[in-house]
Amino acid sequence: MQTHLSSRKELYLLLSLSGIQFTHIVDFMIMMPLGPQLTALFNISLAEFGLLVSAYTVAAGMSGLFATTFVDRFDRKRLLLALYVLFALTTVACGLAPTYGWLMVARIASGFFGGVLSTMSQTIIGDVIPFARRGRATGIVMTSFSVATVAGVPAGLLFANLWGWHYAFFGIGVMCIGIGTLACYSVPKLDAHVAHAKDKHVLHAMGQVMGEHNQRMALLLSGTMMFAAFTIIPYITLYLQTNQVMTSSEIPWLYFCGGVITLFSGRWVGGLTDRIGKRQTFQRAVLFSIIPMIIVTLLEPVPLPFVLAVTTTLFFAMNARMIPGMALLTSAANPKFRGTFLSLNGAVQSFSMGLASWVGGLLLQREPSGHVTHYWLCAVMATLASLLAYELSKRVSMHEEMGPESALSRAK
Repeated sequence: MQTHLSSRKELYLLLSLSGIQFTHIVDFMIMMPLGPQLTALFNISLAEFGLLVSAYTVAAGMSGLFATTFVDRFDRKRLLLALYVLFALTTVACGLAPTYGWLMVARIASGFFGGVLSTMSQTIIGDVIPFARRGRATGIVMTSFSVATVAGVPAGLLFANLWGWHYAFFGIGVMCIGIGTLACYSVPKLDAHVAHAKDKHVLHAMGQVMGEHNQRMALLLSGTMMFAAFTIIPYITLYLQTNQVMTSSEIPWLYFCGGVITLFSGRWVGGLTDRIGKRQTFQRAVLFSIIPMIIVTLLEPVPLPFVLAVTTTLFFAMNARMIPGMALLTSAANPKFRGTFLSLNGAVQSFSMGLASWVGGLLLQREPSGHVTHYWLCAVMATLASLLAYELSKRVSMHEEMGPESALSRAK
């Protein structure tokens, strides 16, 4: 079922998938540093801002569920490009939104089309990249998160400060043109899976995925992993800036330093994942990530270098667990239904991110002075979810390492 590419073609493929991930991540992440501007401009509460963030991810989850009915029935390339065009158009619509209500509608539309892009990228990696190199390939594509934080988010903030918050979204739309062109050239035709889905009920593949115990455990692991991260991440800028831990002019340094560390560590973590094992790397990274999650939610005004050391460590830890985590999840999927599994996985992750963002918004309180409090409760929730993810990772087996008998027993 795998399509074998030359090393040069494989590199171009990974670059185009990284670019698609980059624009999708920037589109999602740019809302977080814009939080202080948007809450003041639209006169909305922290809970309403959290709803704006979670609406995007919930829409992405809905599209992921919808995608399970057709994702394995079409050529991967055509489907990827069609979704990317729609994502670009709805992102530009976000920049044109004149009110909170219209922005909410545009974010829901953008999340609906953008939510499947990550799933499609991971599916193509699973179809094309051999198991032995999948951790490295995942690490390369995941560096899009690093580049997004190093360049994408600060650039978006620069556009917002110079010309207004609308231009942050317009910039993403322009980038989509170049990246989409590269994808047209580099993504191979991938339709070997279509014959398997032919003449099957649209819910057949979903039933096959949900009927296997191993894949159910993998989806639960995925949800807890994302919940742990997104009770904290959406509110970092709001907490640090509102509580005067960082000034608005210092916020870009938070994303720049965090992006640099993940940019340079991403390929290292990917290689480590292939050398010592996807599960082992994930488990170690999960336990390590608890430390910076707790510290960042307790920060008070201290010297900037210390703040940046803590936030940079948090960015590194989150990326260090996402790379082996996604490689583990991709490998847990039955190759015949990888597209459906990863669509469900994308839906689970998006719903989990949306729920976490909403819960985080409910836990946070604002004092009459304007300071944000109870952020530490978000760390408590994140720690519990991380420990659950650690335990669940022990119960997930990777398809390529299971023999016929083991695979049969896991399916029961």
